[in-house]
Amino acid sequence: MLFPVYWMVNASLQPAGNVLRAGWFPLHPDFSGYTTALRDQGGSLVTSLVVAAGSVVLSLALAAPAAYALARLPLRGTGVVVFGILVTQMVPGIVVANALYGAYNDLGLLNSRLGLILADSTAGVPFAIIVLRAFMRSIPGEIIEAARMDGAGRLRVFRSVVLPLSVNGLITAGLFVFLFAWSDFLFALTLNTTDAVRPVTVGLYQYIGAHTNQWNALMATAVLASLPASALLVVAQRHITAGATGGAVK
Repeated sequence: MLFPVYWMVNASLQPAGNVLRAGWFPLHPDFSGYTTALRDQGGSLVTSLVVAAGSVVLSLALAAPAAYALARLPLRGTGVVVFGILVTQMVPGIVVANALYGAYNDLGLLNSRLGLILADSTAGVPFAIIVLRAFMRSIPGEIIEAARMDGAGRLRVFRSVVLPLSVNGLITAGLFVFLFAWSDFLFALTLNTTDAVRPVTVGLYQYIGAHTNQWNALMATAVLASLPASALLVVAQRHITAGATGGAVK
């Protein structure tokens, strides 16, 4: 499983040319591929970072209160709403992309970072609601009841009690939304007709051609594109595996 990752790093340190002629080890590392990658794809990496971060902020801002309402408020039809959210996960992305293209064309959102943020959030919000609802349902009711007895309203309970106890769920949902947006290719290709706003996934795709000899730059871009996601996974690992209410009740 790790061999393709190793070969990606190895090929990125080889001179430009046929990657099949590369040695098993980069005995004489050549960093020209990274120079070319940063020159050609630096803007694409920034665009992907902005879109992914914006999708996380928007998705969590919408999903957290929705999950709280579905998990803790006495509302009718909660099961139907949750089922509808699950159904949205079954809709093929190409169907959503085609529908958004027509709407974006009318609204002037094509070739914009805001458009990509909104598009990626269509997948991030339902997923985040499902994850956060499960975390919020696991919060002991005694904690919420104690806050209500102290005079806290529903909004204060949500802001001061539920959100702090759901920090692991927020990080988990935010991480996966970031990965969704960072690795998105379908929306990035469909909703952009120019190179003005080009995420790194589309940049990698444009590197590949029938007569390409920049395999080192292609692999270097892939390495650079893997670093943010890898770093986030390492940093957030303990939050993902931690319990949502560990130590909250004595």
